[in-house]
Amino acid sequence: MRFHTRKWVKPEDLNPNGTLFGGRLLAWIDEEAALYAIIQLENPKVVTKFISEIDFKSSAKKGDIVEIGIEVVKFGRSSITLKSEVRNKMTRETILTVDNIVMVNLDKNGNALPHGKQEIEFVKDRLDSDED
Repeated sequence: MRFHTRKWVKPEDLNPNGTLFGGRLLAWIDEEAALYAIIQLENPKVVTKFISEIDFKSSAKKGDIVEIGIEVVKFGRSSITLKSEVRNKMTRETILTVDNIVMVNLDKNGNALPHGKQEIEFVKDRLDSDED
């Protein structure tokens, strides 16, 4: 799993218990999944269709640095299914896992659009192939 984004847990991210609010963490994951899908599918019109069971394993507190990992589970016709793990950057302790996040590729009218992708592509490889 690749960990692309780090977030610093600040006071405004806390719940009344003094730990990271789950809703804030889910918003960070949703944004990370969207960015990942947009880059992979090369289309800014991507939406979240489904998020499976969310498993909170531990918590984070003010001052912790968390990192969000995303990995492709599979490519569908017009979708990409991802999984995510969030962990404490310093201790490597897993905070949360999500097994399936389905992102759907859309056309300009908001309809599902086949993307033709079957494997992970890295931006650097796309840029290198453009030079040929």
